[in-house]
Amino acid sequence: MPPPRDHPLARGPLATRANDFLGRAWERGWLTPPDLDPEALWTLAARPYGARAEAAEHGGRSEEDVADFRERLTRLTASVAAEADLNPLGRAMAWGQLSRVVKNRLAFGALWLERPELLDTTLAAPIIVIGHMRSGTTRIHTLLAADPAFSHTRYCDAYHPVPARLGLNRVKATLELTLLGALNPWMQSIHPMTPVGVEEELAWLSAALHHSIYESQWHVPGFSAWSEAADPAPVYREFARILRTDAAHRGVAERPRVLKVPAFAEDLATLLGAFPDARLVLTRRDHDAVLRSAVSLAANQMAMQSDACDLTRIEAHWRHKISLREARMAAALDGWQGPVARLDFDEINADWEGAIARCYASLGLDLTADALLAMQRVMAASADGHHHAHREQLARFAGAG
Repeated sequence: MPPPRDHPLARGPLATRANDFLGRAWERGWLTPPDLDPEALWTLAARPYGARAEAAEHGGRSEEDVADFRERLTRLTASVAAEADLNPLGRAMAWGQLSRVVKNRLAFGALWLERPELLDTTLAAPIIVIGHMRSGTTRIHTLLAADPAFSHTRYCDAYHPVPARLGLNRVKATLELTLLGALNPWMQSIHPMTPVGVEEELAWLSAALHHSIYESQWHVPGFSAWSEAADPAPVYREFARILRTDAAHRGVAERPRVLKVPAFAEDLATLLGAFPDARLVLTRRDHDAVLRSAVSLAANQMAMQSDACDLTRIEAHWRHKISLREARMAAALDGWQGPVARLDFDEINADWEGAIARCYASLGLDLTADALLAMQRVMAASADGHHHAHREQLARFAGAG
């Protein structure tokens, strides 16, 4: 029996209908199921490039980086096939995500062959928010991004990162968010998104097939374990190339970029190697609270794409992630001499202005009146029920175990 509609593992009605339709269409031969074989994904993405496809794959990248991506794609698709137990909607969504990743991989390579100067873009020292998922990183990230002295990544550029003319990426993002909202009505209460709103760079890590975005929506423990143990340097080299391209395209390279992805904690040593002049903002929250919220988010994503969503299994995985990230973060910070601000989740909720003032002081930055006013506007606009709705979902989730 499916869970009731207000249960945290319930799919929205449109997702249920889409899943049922795809299943029938594939079974009866009306539609061909999407092919998640890595060579099929490459063949489809390479078709527009013809004989130039291999050059596009290598554009701006070392042989090591090319080989790393190929191995990641092979291992991830194998893990999806063997472990994820996707339903028809999940399989279609997986194909959509992975085919876009390969398509963008070639598009970026072609761009960097044509405009290699993009990869030499000099970036201002970034401000990087580090912390567990659901530990206050989003609020701090959004507040810092409001400062007109800084730059930030927009949703449309995070999920459609190849530069496009005429605002096409905004159009794509608008359509995408409309569809996602219809398929998953809970998502905006968990993580509010708008086409040009402040967004973390998780999609730029997923563009190099880092495990973080995939393990939060699919059960792929084999790929996660392999990727956790693999050298993340190729992933962060691609991340840096995308960041430089975005900064140059938008003309914001001279302004410090405020960056935030919870998976940064897992790879902090590599991240600091790539950005040795970074300023860090570390967030803290009780691990039990982090766990409840992280499992809620992951379960919400997995339940839409698999009929075998197991809360016990999800909780075990995120306990492991919290422990792993804590250990790796501590090791990376041992001996780090750069500027660091440490903020507590409860402190941010109780007195965000005081927390921000202390953050700026710790980082040696000037908190201007214009910046504070912009942050106050952000906080006023965010008091619209999103967090209240997520608290309601967490309450339902707590009763689901």
